[in-house]
Amino acid sequence: MARCEVCGNDYGMTFEVHAQGAVHVFDCFSCAIHRMAPICEHCRVQIIGQGVEVEGHWYCGAHCARAEGRAGVVDRV
Repeated sequence: MARCEVCGNDYGMTFEVHAQGAVHVFDCFSCAIHRMAPICEHCRVQIIGQGVEVEGHWYCGAHCARAEGRAGVVDRV
């Protein structure tokens, strides 16, 4: 059994996420999202879907990127 790094639950069905050279252990997707999802630099929501990355900055969508002065950003539909 392994312990979730977010909630501390000692659970037999934890899973690992390997990202940027680190290994993270979680007991559920909500804990993984809590720890791993980037946060929009404009509205502060956790980005669970696509999101928009502009010059190293993360936004939940083109609207928030434009609100922060990032020109030419469009959502893909």
